[in-house]
Amino acid sequence: MANTLNDDVILRAQKSDPLALRAIYEDLAGKVVGYLRARGVEDAEAACQEVFLALFSSLPTLQGGVDGLRALTYSIAHSRQVDYHRKRASAPQHFEFLEDDSPLEPSAQDQVLSRYLSPAVERALAELPELQRECIILRTVVGLSIQETAAALEKSEGAIKQLQRRALESMKKSLSSAKEVSGLD
Repeated sequence: MANTLNDDVILRAQKSDPLALRAIYEDLAGKVVGYLRARGVEDAEAACQEVFLALFSSLPTLQGGVDGLRALTYSIAHSRQVDYHRKRASAPQHFEFLEDDSPLEPSAQDQVLSRYLSPAVERALAELPELQRECIILRTVVGLSIQETAAALEKSEGAIKQLQRRALESMKKSLSSAKEVSGLD
C-alpha cells in the first residue's frame, strides 16, 4: 500500500478536512497500536485513540509537514505509554497465576517477535537500557528516521545516533556470547 501522507493532506487536515484526518489515521494508527503494544500498553487501541485525539487537536500548530506529523505522533504515543507505566506502577494490580491460565491467542507483539526475532535477539533487546531499547524499536520496528526518533524522544539527533550505536553494540556482544554459549558458529 502506497504512503497516502503528503504535505497537501497535512494542510487539509489542519483545516479539519474529514478525509484528510481519516487518511492520517489510516496511515498511522496501525503503527501506533503496534508501537504501544510493543511498549507493554495493555489496551493499546484505547491509548491509540488518545494519541489521535491529542494529535488532531495539535494539528493547527503543526510544522514540518509529514516528518513533523510523524515525529509529533510518536512523541505523543511515547508520552502515553510513559503515563500508562507510571500509572500502573503507582497502583499495581496483582493477579494469581494459575498453571492452566494461558492466553487464547498470542499478542501482536509475541507474533511479531516470534516471526521476526529469534529468542536470542529478543533477549538482547530486553537487556538494553530503556532509552536504547526505545530508540531501536522506533528506528527498526516503527521505521522512523533519526530526525523523527529524536523528536519523538525529545533528544538531539546526535544523541539518537549514539543511543542507536550503543544499543547495536550491546546487542552484538549479547548475541556473540549467546552464540558462543550455544556452540554455534
